Amino acid sequence: MPYVAVGKENSGAIELYYEDQGDGAPVVLIHGYPLDGRSWEKQAAALLGAGRRVITYDRRGFGRSSQPAAGYDYDTFTADLDALLTHLELDSVDLVGFSMGTGEVTRFLGTYGSSRVRRAVLLAPIPPFLLQTEDNPEGLPRSLFDGFAQAARGDRPAWMTGFLETFYNYDVNAGTLVSEDRFRASWNTATDASAIAAVACIETWLTDFRADLTRIEIPVLVVQGADDRVLPPQATGDRLPGLIRDVQHVVLPGGPHAIVWTHADQVNHELLTFLG
Repeated sequence: MPYVAVGKENSGAIELYYEDQGDGAPVVLIHGYPLDGRSWEKQAAALLGAGRRVITYDRRGFGRSSQPAAGYDYDTFTADLDALLTHLELDSVDLVGFSMGTGEVTRFLGTYGSSRVRRAVLLAPIPPFLLQTEDNPEGLPRSLFDGFAQAARGDRPAWMTGFLETFYNYDVNAGTLVSEDRFRASWNTATDASAIAAVACIETWLTDFRADLTRIEIPVLVVQGADDRVLPPQATGDRLPGLIRDVQHVVLPGGPHAIVWTHADQVNHELLTFLG
C-alpha cells in the first residue's frame, strides 16, 4: 500500500495513505469528516470511466493514515496535501474537496497559488467562515461548536451516530437514498478514526478562509445540497459567488450534506462537465 511521509512524531513517521489509479489528467479527491478516501467510491468510478487519473488519500488521523496527537489545523492539512502533490510530481491537477476537504482546497490555493492546479471543485463547502463574529454576522454561534466538541469528547460513538444522522438527513432519506448498511459502514469508518482527531477537527471548522478565497485565480465549481443541515447554504455556499472571481454555483434540490453519496449522479454530472 502506498504512503507518503509528511512529518515525524517522536520516534515514528507521520504518513498519509493514498491510492493512485488510472491514466490521463490527474484529479485529487479530498474527503470530508469523519470519513476517509473510500467515501469517494462513486466519484472515483465516474472519473476513471471518463479516462482520468484519480488520486484519493486519507487525511491524517483518519482511515489508514497515521493518527498523531497533533497537526489538526488547516495549515498542516494543506502542507500534507502539498507533500502529496510534490511526491507524485503532479502538475495541471484538478483539486476536488468535499466538506472539510474544501478547506484544504481553499487554503492550498490561497497559500501555494494555482501554478500546479487547473480547476477546483468545492462540494458541500465549509468556506468562507462559519464562526459568527462582528464582521461575520452570517456565521454560527461559538456555543454550537463548543457543544459539538463536548459531545465528541463525552461519547464519541454516540456523537458519530448523531452527526451521521444529520450528515445524511437520515430521518428523510433512510431506506431510499441511504441504506442502513451504508449508514453502518460510515459509522464504522468514523469510529475507527483517531479519537483526538475526531474532537480536534471540530475546531478547524471555524477557520476563516475569506482571505484565501480572494486569492483564487482559477475557475471554481461549488455544489451543495439545498437541505444541507451540517453546513447550511446560507452560511457557506450561497456566499461564495461574492468572494471567488470565477465561480459556478449549483444547488441540488433536496440534497443533504452527503451529496457525494445521496446525489452522486447529479454531482458526477456537474463534476465531469466542469472538469471537461
